[in-house]
Amino acid sequence: MTVPDAARGWSREEPTVVVSVPFRVVPVPPPPVPVLPARPAGRRGSAAWGLVRAVRPRQWIKNLLVLAAPLAAGRILDPEVLGPTAVAFVLFCLASAAVYLVNDSIDLDEDRRHPRKRLRPIAAGIVPRPLAIGVAAALFAVALTAGALLTRPALAWVLAVYVAIQLAYCTFLKNQPVLDLAVVASGFLLRGIAGGVAAGLSISQWFLLVAAFGSLFMVAGKRYSELVLVGDGAETRKTLREYSASYLRFVWSLSAGVTCTVYSLWAFEMVESQPGIPWATISIGPFVLAILRYAVDVDRGTAGAPEEIVLRDKVLLVLGLTWALTVGLGVLGG
Repeated sequence: MTVPDAARGWSREEPTVVVSVPFRVVPVPPPPVPVLPARPAGRRGSAAWGLVRAVRPRQWIKNLLVLAAPLAAGRILDPEVLGPTAVAFVLFCLASAAVYLVNDSIDLDEDRRHPRKRLRPIAAGIVPRPLAIGVAAALFAVALTAGALLTRPALAWVLAVYVAIQLAYCTFLKNQPVLDLAVVASGFLLRGIAGGVAAGLSISQWFLLVAAFGSLFMVAGKRYSELVLVGDGAETRKTLREYSASYLRFVWSLSAGVTCTVYSLWAFEMVESQPGIPWATISIGPFVLAILRYAVDVDRGTAGAPEEIVLRDKVLLVLGLTWALTVGLGVLGG
């Protein structure tokens, strides 16, 4: 009698057949190459016109900050002050133009993935990278040499510090969170210092604080707008991946508060030497309102370059002119 397999405590199973599937490597396609925008026809498509656009003359308006210290001192109309200040303005235009050329040459690939920066002349292929670097080197040399020969040597040192910091920013500091905000803000601060240094004027500590934290406010607002525009996963600026919208809002709200506070202290200091109507104190009103109005643009995510916001927002422009008028009346009346 045959004992069933189940009674023996084990079951008979079908043999397992292992089928060997040959290993196949699936190639990963390379990332898509950005498509360059069409080259403009005629003069606008030439390298010469591209160079004019690449140095961003519209952004030279920020170099007017070199006039701030002489204006605050009430000596902007003095010939011995106006001349060196004008030279400082021109030299900062040259130096900042060179920085833009270097920055766009380094950020060529990243700019081509950006919805707006891809239209820049270097990213669009209108201006060759070697030409941009050569022109930038010439502008740097002219700015530093003229700063030492045409005004006080101290201005050349300020320009040299500005150039060194900006080149460090273009190469590696732009990828360091927080430091990139400080470096961009320092460019505004150095412009304010340059005006006083070129004219040989002493600079108020309150002026320096207003310039520093006001610059940080605008830079953080610009980063916030970039984050809103391209999203959290943007690859066009590496530091954007390190920031959150809430952190940038914290930075520009903190810097706005400090800016308003130190400006008020500066205005109270100025009014002590200005008899008659306290125009410096009155200027606090339009100044704070302008900060709040700029914050509206920041909160909407539309705050691009500061000069673009000022020129586009008519209410902000009127507030700025009103503030300048009150400050001017205080300075000239004093």
